[in-house]
Amino acid sequence: MVQDQPKNPLHGITLEALLTELVERYGWEELARRVNINCFKQDPSIKSSLKFLRRTPWARTEVEALYLRLKNSPWNR
Repeated sequence: MVQDQPKNPLHGITLEALLTELVERYGWEELARRVNINCFKQDPSIKSSLKFLRRTPWARTEVEALYLRLKNSPWNR
């Protein structure tokens, strides 16, 4: 049973879509500077980053927070 989550700003956005948008916006180098995790620094790829982020809650939280800041930025309109 799927529940509506009207107050969850990430509802309906996959981790892959979120990460892809961040990489397109910032690139791997800038993303690694903003979120200090090795999977963004050493031979980065969407696939390896997704694997790491799915296993590491604190890193996923940081990436999701960066995505929300990007989406809520007045310069992103």
